[in-house]
Amino acid sequence: MTCPFCNPEPSEVVLKNDLCYARYDRYPVNPGHLLIIPFRHFPDLFDATGEEEAALLALVREAKAHLDREFNPDGYNVGVNVGEAAGQTVMHLHIHLIPRYRGDIENPRGGVRGVIPERRVY
Repeated sequence: MTCPFCNPEPSEVVLKNDLCYARYDRYPVNPGHLLIIPFRHFPDLFDATGEEEAALLALVREAKAHLDREFNPDGYNVGVNVGEAAGQTVMHLHIHLIPRYRGDIENPRGGVRGVIPERRVY
């Protein structure tokens, strides 16, 4: 099976550095939803080298600045799914940078806690 994150098409790459790139999610949660993906194929955040972690975080910051300019969101969710039990469907590390907009859901309280909906609002 071919990995959808290895060998990105140049037209898909929105931002990049030496170790990772950003592209828009093909199934966005909200307008501007970006994925930050290392070029090296490995399954999850806990397999990243220190250098890769630094490059990923640097690109997350650069991606946020890009989204601030292009989409002007009111907030962000940043998330990583690690393993099938956590919802990971592509076993190549990717960080979700999801712009949030006032009113995109009725009550955003709890944010990423919404991965288990009945425990989101506390």
